[in-house]
Amino acid sequence: MAARTRLAVRVAGIVQGVGFRPFVYMLARRLGVDGHVGNDTRGVFIEAEAAPGTLDTFLAALEGERPPLAVIDSVAASPLAPTGARGFRIVGSDGTGAPAAQVSPDAATCAACLDETMAATGRRAGYAFTNCTHCGPRFTIVASVPYDRANTTMRGFALCPTCATEYADRADRRFHAQPVCCPGCGPRLRLHTLPGSGEPEPLSGDPIATAARLLREGAIVAVKGLGGYHLAVDATHPDAAARLRGAKHREDRPFALMAAGLTEAAELVELEPGAAELLTHPARPIVLLPRRRRSPHRIAEAVAPGCPEYGVMLPYTPLHHLLLRAVARPIVLTSGNTSDEPIAYRDDDAVNRLAGLADAMLAHDRPIHTRTDDSVARVVRGRPLLLRRSRGYVPRPLTLPVAARRPILACGATLKNTFCLAAGAQAVLSHHIGDLENAAVYRSYTEGVAHLRRLLGISPELVAHDLHPQYLSTGYAYGLDEVELIGVQHHHAHIASCLAEHGEHGPVLGVAFDGLGYGDDGTLWGGEFLVADLRSYTRAGRLAPVPLPGGAAAVRQPWRMALSYLDGLGELPELPVVTRHADRWPPLRSAARQGLSSPPTSSAGRLFDAVAALLDLRDEVSYEGQAAIELERAAAGQAPQPGYPARVEEGPLLTLHGADLVRAVLADRLDGVPVPVIAARFHTGLADLIAAACVLVRERHGLDTAALSGGVFQNVVLLTMVVDRLSAAGFRVLTHSLVPPNDGGISLGQAAVAAALDR
Repeated sequence: MAARTRLAVRVAGIVQGVGFRPFVYMLARRLGVDGHVGNDTRGVFIEAEAAPGTLDTFLAALEGERPPLAVIDSVAASPLAPTGARGFRIVGSDGTGAPAAQVSPDAATCAACLDETMAATGRRAGYAFTNCTHCGPRFTIVASVPYDRANTTMRGFALCPTCATEYADRADRRFHAQPVCCPGCGPRLRLHTLPGSGEPEPLSGDPIATAARLLREGAIVAVKGLGGYHLAVDATHPDAAARLRGAKHREDRPFALMAAGLTEAAELVELEPGAAELLTHPARPIVLLPRRRRSPHRIAEAVAPGCPEYGVMLPYTPLHHLLLRAVARPIVLTSGNTSDEPIAYRDDDAVNRLAGLADAMLAHDRPIHTRTDDSVARVVRGRPLLLRRSRGYVPRPLTLPVAARRPILACGATLKNTFCLAAGAQAVLSHHIGDLENAAVYRSYTEGVAHLRRLLGISPELVAHDLHPQYLSTGYAYGLDEVELIGVQHHHAHIASCLAEHGEHGPVLGVAFDGLGYGDDGTLWGGEFLVADLRSYTRAGRLAPVPLPGGAAAVRQPWRMALSYLDGLGELPELPVVTRHADRWPPLRSAARQGLSSPPTSSAGRLFDAVAALLDLRDEVSYEGQAAIELERAAAGQAPQPGYPARVEEGPLLTLHGADLVRAVLADRLDGVPVPVIAARFHTGLADLIAAACVLVRERHGLDTAALSGGVFQNVVLLTMVVDRLSAAGFRVLTHSLVPPNDGGISLGQAAVAAALDR
């Protein structure tokens, strides 16, 4: 008999909740390997015994043939004494020890489960919760690891005999699928009214068919998804869309659309290269794409007023598929909340908060453990650019360029907040939290930190935070006991997040353009050129500072920035924006000249605001970045335009004169040049200015790699132009893809800096 070898194998990565144990079982049976496999708090453990050559094949196949949702970080094997025992089995999970196992993100319904759900007959025909080892809820239902049914919100649903048979059948794709269920064992749907006062009343009939009828009739229906409640209306119903906009107190921000499938999505938007792949990714993000000029679907104007894009997503649960089929037209699916609040996810809270917003509620009895918003993305040159990294991507870890010596919590920024937990080389960027200035969002932040700490088994010893003393995330850091604090400058964190996404240490020439961030000199930065690595940075250049009239009020009212720039140029011509605010400007100008409530800022975002107001695109904003977004929309699709000239003033600190761009915008505005042409020339001029400054920094510091980060680089028009120019100038350019360039990526950068400094 050939000699046998026995190995203890440890598999780390996303290997729980993805069918990995059943896969190992079937692989071992196929190859004639004896032993066992199980889950524990660190991942998957295996004991495998066979001839040495067979074990080599087995180990190679663990990664080469892994299940579709599995992500393997490492496979480590060590020798054991052979036992001679025959057979292979799945053993019970070991729940002892500190949690370290990775949890899978939620995954959209797979093709096999969708076929079952949409079939005319069968045990799961028309069932809204069909799932298997390749799809379904994961992160949003997990309370603790190891990933077993008892540690999820499915623990309250006892398996019926048929589901139990599937769960135990090694030939079934539901073999050891923890959320396996059917109409017999639940979860189950329910539909009820949602009156502004009084108790909800059940609605008779099939919940999906009745909800679809209500939607077609113009009702607003609250729908319980994977990570929370959404508000849905028929996207072709003008009154319903307008009523929803009023109910949410959402003045301008577009609503997301859900299309039944890729064919219907292509009837709504232009599918740019890479868009179909992103729309059908298991994460199913909302993807921002250009509207199709002629569509068979007459989408109500209130869905995306004045917007040349739609945010479109495809169904990601069986419930969504069934509802879209029943409605037979696209629907609006927007977060179940009012403006600036966190999405509702607990049933009782949803009833209280959504009463008066929705007419009915399509709910179910499977609890959501973790609130998680939809992810949002754009497509840039065929690659995804995540603007909000949440459902479907979280909590998949990212790899730090420098492993953390001690456990780290990075607290993030105050807008578009995420936090980050890191241990060793792995960093888990949290789901989207939101703007912490809202008290309910801040509570969600503190609850999210506590939950993810428990789930990952991380007790931070080092806590990274922004330098801004008034950020609530900074205050949270200072309120923690028995930790070491490290402040990370906002724009350094932006560049570090880009470096971390690419697995690089630097140094690089970092271009960090955003709204506002607290500088190390106590002023407000936002148009920065940094010579940076993970440990440190030097400010090499900036946009020339201008007053921020009224402080935070200028962020909400871009007209203030327009008049601030014009005042700096020494002229206030009779433009509409000047006339509209002629009475309000003199006291602001007087205060600015006295240095009262008008801090200087080098913000690129405020430069965009100024130009948008000069072009009468936006005097006031109802959401962050709105004026800049509308300026980009004005420029998008224009034929190439010569850029406005602007100076880079040399000195110890390069100074880029954004006022030169404003002066040129003003001249064309007074000459009656069309707004889209001016917008395009501004973008081209700014891209030329950035490229010129980068060349000068390279001459001084010898760097030929540039990293672009900050919310301004969500602007695809500007991003594309800058990348083109830098590439043509011989730079290697790093940009974001799977980590948001906006403040949603700040916490990853903070963690990367803290890890690099803690040596």
